[in-house]
Amino acid sequence: MDSRGPRLSSAADLPGDQRPSMVRHAVVLVAILMSLILYLDRFCVSFAERYIKEDLRLNETQMAFFLSGFFLTYALAQVPSGWLSDRFGARGILVLYILTWSLFTGGIGLATGFVFLIAMRFGCGIGQAGAYPTSAALLARWVPISTRGMASSLVALGGRLGAAIAPILTGYLMLAFVPADTPVKFESRSFINEQALRAKLTMDSHPPSVARIAELLPDEARDRLIVVPNAYELSAELTALVDALNSLLPRSDLYDEAAMRSLSLPREALLALERQAAGEKLAPAEQARFNRLLLEAVFPAEIGKLYTRGWRPVLIVYGVAGIVVAVLFWIAFRNHPREHPRCNEGELELIEYGRVPEAARHEREPFPWVPILTSRTLWLDSLMQFMTNVGWVFLVTYLPRYLAEIHSVPIITRAWMTSVPSFFGIAGMLLGGYLADGLARRIGLKWGRRLPVVVTRLGAGVAYLVCLGFDAPWPTTIAFAMAYFFTDLGIGAVWALKQDIGGRYVGAILGWGNMWGNIGAFAAPLYFNEMLGPTPTASDWNRVFLQCAAAYGIAGLSAFGIDATIPIRSRRTQPTSDSVA
Repeated sequence: MDSRGPRLSSAADLPGDQRPSMVRHAVVLVAILMSLILYLDRFCVSFAERYIKEDLRLNETQMAFFLSGFFLTYALAQVPSGWLSDRFGARGILVLYILTWSLFTGGIGLATGFVFLIAMRFGCGIGQAGAYPTSAALLARWVPISTRGMASSLVALGGRLGAAIAPILTGYLMLAFVPADTPVKFESRSFINEQALRAKLTMDSHPPSVARIAELLPDEARDRLIVVPNAYELSAELTALVDALNSLLPRSDLYDEAAMRSLSLPREALLALERQAAGEKLAPAEQARFNRLLLEAVFPAEIGKLYTRGWRPVLIVYGVAGIVVAVLFWIAFRNHPREHPRCNEGELELIEYGRVPEAARHEREPFPWVPILTSRTLWLDSLMQFMTNVGWVFLVTYLPRYLAEIHSVPIITRAWMTSVPSFFGIAGMLLGGYLADGLARRIGLKWGRRLPVVVTRLGAGVAYLVCLGFDAPWPTTIAFAMAYFFTDLGIGAVWALKQDIGGRYVGAILGWGNMWGNIGAFAAPLYFNEMLGPTPTASDWNRVFLQCAAAYGIAGLSAFGIDATIPIRSRRTQPTSDSVA
């Protein structure tokens, strides 16, 4: 029998009639909310990216730096941010992190140029770097050992939910911030490339949709749209272009079914078309707004989007939401359960069963750099996370492009197909906690943490190999979804491993692994882009799938060497938490 007394398997096993309080559940719930906001802020810019690019007049190279810059600072700040939470207390430091990334997220909405924009994005990466390591340290103090895997999976699940709702919520909010009474008339800044627009309108042969617009332009306006080299004349031509397009906005006959039915129109425009098809006449303001959206669809690379006006307030709203979450964190959390006024003795005993005695936990020890740098488990875990992210990042970056270029999937169907793997990932998150906790209880910590990681990484690699056997979009998408499912199925065990071996330095150790994982996420798109080239064929994509499968295979094989029974603080001391197995 365990020398610390009988095992407490449930609240009913506690001495007396004292029922444990439920503060630990509130702590986990707020951590989930933090995770959701974290991923919402991280991925909302991917949806808003083209609007940011248009509004700030940036080029593709600048936007690439904007999107990738986050992962660079996020990776480099992992270990320092985790160490700060271990050194100064997780509660205050985590609130500081949430405030930091929220303020920088809101700051993106105030950007006036590339330097400001990239600085804000760098700040978001630094602020978010400490979130998961610090929350892992809090969970290690607040969650009983027997349910660590489930709690870790639920917090990670919050992130997946945030990523899933980011494009949907951002789209609806952008639409809400461009209300029906928003001015729709063209101005000089309304054009992305006015010279290309003039050239399209004045060329000898037109695509059907462009021909329809050109034929409705007044004759005198069309004559004035010829591109000329003189700067002063170009200014005059720009004014003529603005006037010509504004003359089309009131027309009720601008849309032509035969010429324009293949256009990719926003939902608002499609609803207006349905009303017109039902015999309803649009009000003048509605007609002008519909025609503006129609012209944007006809000239997607030349005319700026009306919805561009909505991205700034959306980013500011997300920043304010993060500040609210930071306040909730300050209210709900304490650095230790004993410091929380609503946490009673029954809950304290339930949380602390099977742990190192309190005095030992608070011993002052130097930061264990040597044990970290000489830990075989931690290096193999870092390799595993690096290779896992090399395979996983394809699913969140290149999948939409693959579906469009190889299978010509229409935009709406492509959006649903792209979201399917995320939902499979959520299912994996939910099941992964049960898997990690159940195996640890049945076969011990060593194989209880090792086996889920090995199996899930190898399973994801096999899913990528299955992709090679399909040439239809839906079967391939389901194979991708299985890769996502297996990836997230192992997350609970990955997090719990850090808590098992981390001791007082869980935050820094989890940050170490996250750092290597995000370096993999930063490097993989560059590698894939080099493999694919500008015009990839199906065989080029298959080479990428093979590389992803190989990365997952290496990740699974490296996980064979991890050992949750050897803590970082001392390679000779066996963790007392192994007694829960």
